[in-house]
Parts: sequence; structure tokens; C-alpha cells
Amino acid sequence: MIVIIDCGSSKTSLIESIVYEFMDTRVIPLFEFQREQHSDALGFVISGAPILITEVDTEPYLKQFEWLKTETLPVLGICFGHQMLGLTFGALSNRQREDRDWQIIEVIAACPLFDKLPVEIELMEDHCEAISIPKDFIHVAVSDATVNEGMMHHTLPLYGVQFHPEVSGNHGAVILENFVHICETHSK
Repeated sequence: MIVIIDCGSSKTSLIESIVYEFMDTRVIPLFEFQREQHSDALGFVISGAPILITEVDTEPYLKQFEWLKTETLPVLGICFGHQMLGLTFGALSNRQREDRDWQIIEVIAACPLFDKLPVEIELMEDHCEAISIPKDFIHVAVSDATVNEGMMHHTLPLYGVQFHPEVSGNHGAVILENFVHICETHSK
């Protein structure tokens, strides 16, 4: 079972439908999520959100994601989820040019999320903010628009992507399938 933490994105149901092709899912609204209630989970996906982290008090969100600091199961943060994962580990946020279109993403480091995919992939963006690479994370993907398109923790199975795989066609579906595979492998 993969738990999808719904941060209010209109795209959460698309994450669920793709992941559900490979594994059972459970969708929980962000502020109803309590980590200790999901002992049967094999991994977690954190959705995007209609929230600008440079314009809101991020403290309530960071408090809700405190569990990430000690998580040993695989986690995939998408857009806002990626940003919150980064901020939890000390990344800095910044405002940038709006990017709500297809973007060429270049994979610059080996990462299991991008298995079976070319080095350059066209994926869909929907954001106007970005984060730096936090300490203890490896920079794995970049685009002309955003430096941190993808990252993974050095030792923990924590992954973040700024783009939206759930609306990126077959390549995006492969990324979500790869995450399911990471969860299955980790549970063995």
C-alpha cells in the first residue's frame, strides 16, 4: 500500500490512478495525516498544492512534515511535496518565473526514479517557486527553468521532483511506476 498525502492539488486523483495500476493506494488529506496510523504503508507520495511557500507561513506545514526527518520508508514529494521535503531538511525557497508548460528535464545523476528513461525527458511543470538542494541530498535533475528539478537523499529513500509526473504522459507514469518499484524493493 502506498499512502498519498493530498495537499490540495487538483492532480492528486491522477497520482492515485497511476500508482493504483501497480499497488493499492490510500489518499489522506494533509492535515488528517498522522504517520503512526500507517504501519501497513510501503511508501508515501506527497502531492502538489495550490500554495505559494514564499507567501505563506510554512510553519504549520513543516510541523505536519516533521516525521520526514526520521522516515525510513520511501517518500516521493511532487512539486509542493518536493518543496516541503527540501525545506524540512534545510533548503531555501525562492520565487521564479512562472512555468506551467512542458520542460526538457535533464537527468544529471543516477537515480532509481529515472530508470528506463532517457537522459533528457519532456515533463510538465506547474509552479513559480523553487528550492535549493538541501544538505545530505544529491542533485539528480535540472532544466533551463529550474535548477532543482529532482533530488534524492544520500542515504534515505527520500525523493523529490519539482515537475508533475502525473500529468506528463508515459514518461511521467514510468517515474511513478519506478517509485512503486522502489517501495516494493525496499520492503523485501
